[in-house]
Amino acid sequence: MTQDILHRYLFDNADVRGEMVQLQDSYQQVISAQQYPPVLQILLGELMAATSLLTATLKFSGDISVQLQGNGPVSLAVINGNNRQELRGVARWNDELADDASLADLFGQGYMVITLTPEEGERYQGVVALDKPTLAACVEEYFNQSEQLPTGIWLFADGKQAAGMFLQILPSQKEDNIEFEHLSQLTSTVKAEELFTLDAESVLHRLYHQEEVRLFEPINVSFKCTCSFERSASAIKTLAQAEIETILAEDGKIEMGCEYCHANYTFDAIDIATLFANGQTSTTQQ
Repeated sequence: MTQDILHRYLFDNADVRGEMVQLQDSYQQVISAQQYPPVLQILLGELMAATSLLTATLKFSGDISVQLQGNGPVSLAVINGNNRQELRGVARWNDELADDASLADLFGQGYMVITLTPEEGERYQGVVALDKPTLAACVEEYFNQSEQLPTGIWLFADGKQAAGMFLQILPSQKEDNIEFEHLSQLTSTVKAEELFTLDAESVLHRLYHQEEVRLFEPINVSFKCTCSFERSASAIKTLAQAEIETILAEDGKIEMGCEYCHANYTFDAIDIATLFANGQTSTTQQ
């Protein structure tokens, strides 16, 4: 089974659309960048699945950021993605975390910020409190506030794989949500093990074998970091000259590390001089 893939589907006899995402390699690349505690590995997996599902709803080319912040021991967890289903993410924490810590335990008084940045058009940002027991419930609340369409989200992660499912009612002339509620009840029976081991056809058949489901071509999901020599050089150029000289005097070099992929870019005195002389550098990646 392909492990990093998103499927979209529609129900022919109901005004409801669905999505299903399964992640493995991209998930591993995100959580291997740092020594995350198990509870953060799970949270980042759920956040990756949620971001992928959200990205699949975009009707434009551009970027999406799903960011969790709070005043608890975890100050930040964020997944960035785009319409090509290229994801990266990172989390920051400052204390030991219990394996069974809840969202409230992790973030204290927290909130989720979802930022949509189209290549053309205006940027949109939505904010919801992290006051639900699960990340999935918080994402559902975002849809309730931003689109006001009944939406269901189911998220799973175990440190090895991550997965998620999404249901949303389509705008229609009907005044009731009976079909959506029925399909949500069916979807809520899905088990993590099924999403981790079965292909989309098998999962959908198990859940909706009495429904008429139209499955579309799958979309590959991948990890992609946007760090580069050029971006690191640009960051150095924002530092004060005195600060740069102090670092070079003490360390003999300036190192720029990427939180997302753990790449390390090293600049020596000659690189810095060249950078400020003509905006170019011969830096090396370690």
